[in-house]
Amino acid sequence: MNKFCFALDLKNDPALIAAYDHWHKNENCWPEILKSIEVTGITNMEIYRTGNRLFMIMETDDSFDFDKKAAMDALNPKVQEWEKLMWEFQSPLPWAKENEKWVMMDKIFQL
Repeated sequence: MNKFCFALDLKNDPALIAAYDHWHKNENCWPEILKSIEVTGITNMEIYRTGNRLFMIMETDDSFDFDKKAAMDALNPKVQEWEKLMWEFQSPLPWAKENEKWVMMDKIFQL
């Protein structure tokens, strides 16, 4: 198992934050999106929020590959529709690369 952690901001607007939370409740997340996550070797994904800052923990099996996931997402119209919708709420971190949403975090401590 591999574990990756990412950060991203939301636009600092209470209505947009509430809408983002709404779309991430299990009953509101599109089934096609869940499937697109699971078929690539992602075994667990959790998103946490404080204020407008998001933190995502992603656990994968050994078959997971970031490039393969990106290629599959690029060819999936439903994923592209979801990403367009999510971009209405999201705001890149100031140090994110161009067109980068979730920024991978560096692990600096473990007990």
